[in-house]
Amino acid sequence: MFESSLSMSAFVVVCAYFLGSIPFAVVSSKLFGIADPRSYGSGNPGATNVQRSGNKRAAVCTLIGDSMKGWLAVFLARALGLSPGVVGLVALSVFLGHLLPIFLKFKGGKGVATAAGVLLALDVRLGLAALGSWFFIILAWRTVSLASVVAAVIAPVYAFFFQRACAPHIALLALLLIVRHRQNLQRLVSGGEPKIGAKKSAD
Repeated sequence: MFESSLSMSAFVVVCAYFLGSIPFAVVSSKLFGIADPRSYGSGNPGATNVQRSGNKRAAVCTLIGDSMKGWLAVFLARALGLSPGVVGLVALSVFLGHLLPIFLKFKGGKGVATAAGVLLALDVRLGLAALGSWFFIILAWRTVSLASVVAAVIAPVYAFFFQRACAPHIALLALLLIVRHRQNLQRLVSGGEPKIGAKKSAD
């Protein structure tokens, strides 16, 4: 019984990684007949970079796809009745799939949309609190990367109140997201990070 449960948990965690590896930025770009997002802008396969192509529909599809894969992985893990610890591992696995996708030679996006999907699936209150923080920073400073980093920093705090069992996993996820934004942080410190409405968008 224990071995069967362990096998199921391992299978779900591995499947979550492959789900997270689906590069919706590349898929959406092909569907809408635009260039591969890795060939322009920041080279990041994410919704923000796809938007640089000028095709808003492709960017929206990328945003939805990236967030939904995070949501779906965690939702299915919870629906299967897996323990909070395993659900937390699934959350990390689908997120890592986006950051290090096997289908793109382990060169993926920054994970903001996927992280949002993960948090919403873990607990709607947790997801909405993090998104609320993200929107507040956007309205106040008009900088996407700053909003993403601030939301990542505060997400583990929200998790402590709403999903305490998964708080360590959320903390690790947040750390990975912050590390992924290290170049943005350097530009923020130097004053070179673009704002919304400027000629260049933040990564």
